[in-house]
Amino acid sequence: MDTEVNPENPVSGASVPKRPAPRLPGREPELSRLTRLFPVALGGTAASAVLVGEFGMGKSATLRTTAALAADAGFAVAIATGSRLESHLAGGVARQLADALDDITADPASPRPRSAHPTELCGPAGESEALERFFHLVRRAAEQGPLFLGIDNVHLSDAWSMRCLAYIRHRVLDLPVLIILTALIGHPPHREVALLEMAGCTPATITLNGLGDAAAAEILGLAPGELASACREATGGNPYLLHALRPRLLPGADPHALGSSLIGQVLHTRMHEFPHAPAILQAAAILGQDAGFDLLAQLAGINELDALQAIDTMVRLHVLDNSNQPTLSYPFVRNSVLKDMPQTTRAVSHARAAKLLAETGAPIERVAAHLLDATAVRIPWGVDVLRLGARNALFAGEAELASRYLRRALDERLSSGRRVAVLLQLAHAEFQLDPPAAAVRVREAVDNIGRRETAAFIATAMLLSLCGGQDARLAISAAGQIAARLDAGGPDAVWPLLCMTYLAEAGSRLGPPPEFRDFEEQWAPLTDPAARRSRSALLALDAVRSGESAQDAVTHFADALSHISAPAEDGTPRRLGGGDGDLFEQHYFFTLATAVLADEPVHVDRLCRVLDVEREPWDVHIPQGALPTLARGIALQASGDLQRASVHFESLLRRFDERGATTTCPVGVLCAAKLVECWVDLGRFEAATSLLDRMDFVASQGLFTHTYLLYARGRLRVATGYTRFGFEDLLSCGRRLAHHGMRFPGFVPWRAHAARAALALGQADDAARLAEEDLSASTRWGAARPLGMALTTLGLVREDDESERALNKAIIALRSSPARLQLATALTELGALQSRHGQSEKAIETLREAVELSEHCGARPLARRAAEELRSSRRALTPAKDNEHGLTRQENRIAVMAAQGLTNREIATALHLTRRTVELHLSGAYRKLGIPGRAELGGALAKSQRVDTR
Repeated sequence: MDTEVNPENPVSGASVPKRPAPRLPGREPELSRLTRLFPVALGGTAASAVLVGEFGMGKSATLRTTAALAADAGFAVAIATGSRLESHLAGGVARQLADALDDITADPASPRPRSAHPTELCGPAGESEALERFFHLVRRAAEQGPLFLGIDNVHLSDAWSMRCLAYIRHRVLDLPVLIILTALIGHPPHREVALLEMAGCTPATITLNGLGDAAAAEILGLAPGELASACREATGGNPYLLHALRPRLLPGADPHALGSSLIGQVLHTRMHEFPHAPAILQAAAILGQDAGFDLLAQLAGINELDALQAIDTMVRLHVLDNSNQPTLSYPFVRNSVLKDMPQTTRAVSHARAAKLLAETGAPIERVAAHLLDATAVRIPWGVDVLRLGARNALFAGEAELASRYLRRALDERLSSGRRVAVLLQLAHAEFQLDPPAAAVRVREAVDNIGRRETAAFIATAMLLSLCGGQDARLAISAAGQIAARLDAGGPDAVWPLLCMTYLAEAGSRLGPPPEFRDFEEQWAPLTDPAARRSRSALLALDAVRSGESAQDAVTHFADALSHISAPAEDGTPRRLGGGDGDLFEQHYFFTLATAVLADEPVHVDRLCRVLDVEREPWDVHIPQGALPTLARGIALQASGDLQRASVHFESLLRRFDERGATTTCPVGVLCAAKLVECWVDLGRFEAATSLLDRMDFVASQGLFTHTYLLYARGRLRVATGYTRFGFEDLLSCGRRLAHHGMRFPGFVPWRAHAARAALALGQADDAARLAEEDLSASTRWGAARPLGMALTTLGLVREDDESERALNKAIIALRSSPARLQLATALTELGALQSRHGQSEKAIETLREAVELSEHCGARPLARRAAEELRSSRRALTPAKDNEHGLTRQENRIAVMAAQGLTNREIATALHLTRRTVELHLSGAYRKLGIPGRAELGGALAKSQRVDTR
């Protein structure tokens, strides 16, 4: 900016800006408050203001701009500046003011020698005279016209100068003097003079805060927007920091990650004025958001009392936030301090910080973040932390961060087994970013295989940790390569790994699964006990898929469970087949096992004990304890305890929601589908609809996830009147199961509900076909619950005696199982049939039990229907009011129609009854009326009911 000397208003021997005064972006409110003091001083009364702010907030620039405006308003201006390096020199600031005041009072037309400065007399002998001489200089200048006294950085003034300013404070009240002081906010009082004692009179205190977005954008030369706002946040709107940030703001740069080593050096140097502040400054920069008091003191290596005093000072200076976690005020400051630190110092400090955080039980992510920055420092204990941090990062969808953690873990000296584990985990992370790179990592892992058992365990853990889809394909590929490498050890060496690979492949295929029998023959005979247990589990799976024998499936499952020991108390990961239950944690296997064992309370309890382990599940999406909770919920639902089952499902679903895994994790989808099914039986249709609306039918394309969702949606649609759509969902469910070769009828009983929907749609032939298929599959399987449900469905599509026999058989089968809800359904259908056949006494007894059972289950829709049928049966037993022979309402109605000449077939069609039912009602009417047959019916009715039979 161009300047020139103003002989009428010299400013400390320097120059005064030309008009207009320099503009300070964002400081218009503060300048307005300062210029409002001008009229007061111009009117002959002293005024003063103290301008305070943190480092770089623009105190000096605001003072200079105010001085220029004051000069334009007619003030004589004298400015002095305190300096940290001159604060020990007596009279430094006072001398600057005295020189300026001499220039103001000097007559240019008659030069004279400069008088002795007041500071030259300072000392014990001449102190009073010196102070008085300084005051006379001020008064003489003020007598010539309004006087502007500005002292910049007054907190750095020497003691004598401060005493001079304090001396004139009460002596200029009636003079046209304006005193403006600037000071660093929170700076400790210097020696014996306080800030307000130097302000002259009651001062106006103005605090300079950070600039807003618009002013920050102007300084940075940016258009207002997100980038300018981010820069303002990173610097707190501090003008000095904004100017330092501007040349570093390259395209694509993140303002929150930028810093200046020069700014770090300046701040570090200034902190040397305060004891222990530099050490706290560096510790705060290293710890960042982890900067608690204890950790700051320990990392800085100073005792707590010294740390507290240093933190207190830095908080008052606004270098640290005033909070329970005193972090550096702005990201730009932290980054600048870090940039000023040597790389080795930074790395070692981050390693120490990671150790301190780990010892205090800090979140894994925080410890891992410091380990990332502890480059070139050996930290063997950090490998597990980095791996767990990567696991959590993948769960949160941060594959790049997970890859960084794992690449850092590979920098450590690792055993061959641990290196294989880290490489496979890294392959999983990189697969989401760069599939070819992931394949390279897998090959590298295979090349690092040392111990056979370790490699098999690691590959198995990888298979267990992945939900499905493309990730599962990567795990299957890796497991296959490792199995091929271990093949030389014989079938016992690779059987557990091949077993889990087989399960993963069967569960992730969109087509039919591989044939187990062919797979088994390749690896028989087996000698290892662990392999034999795995074989039992897979034989159970094969029996389930074939749908041939429930007894065989249960026997094999029980054999697999009976050989599983309790988990280790120390939470040591359990290897597949080594006395553990990892097989039952695999999604595909778990789903089928719970579907089969739901009717076996003893085995359900054993399964839940196996699954109830203290360690976190292999799959990060699954909350701890989720599998036993889900298994118990499925068993409760199968037994008809809908209320308790829904509590299990709802509590578990909330935990999946917290992890964002309800629509992506197969176990989460299974839980949601089972809850929808449960709510349909409970009559909570709105809640079921709301939950299904959240589900992603496109993403959930696995064998179980999509099939269960289709089944649950089909049941809900049929129950809420959208029968055609529900029927199509149920048929689609069946087609998918057939495509996958799943013949087990109890997996999802889609045929039973599809047959009911077909009846409602008037498709009797389709209903009969579905019922026959269901009965055939259930008979072959042989379990009581599927068989009872199939017989109930058959009773709906058959007529007369065949229908009643089927329902009676269903009830006998279901009484031998814990399936209370299905028994209540069969009883309701039988009671309704008995009522239609005129067997009201039997119907009442049957329906009374149906109501009791359905209410006990909490199945409100079924309970309402059973109760309505019960009321109808009781009304049927009540004699009609207008006949004297005790005909029931149904008998009376049929008798009247017969007397009018209708045939039994016509009556059955009109009343939606079977001919056998019509015959039974007519026989009862003949007996009560005391007539031999239909010929005498008209006369008997006319006499007893006064009915016109013409």
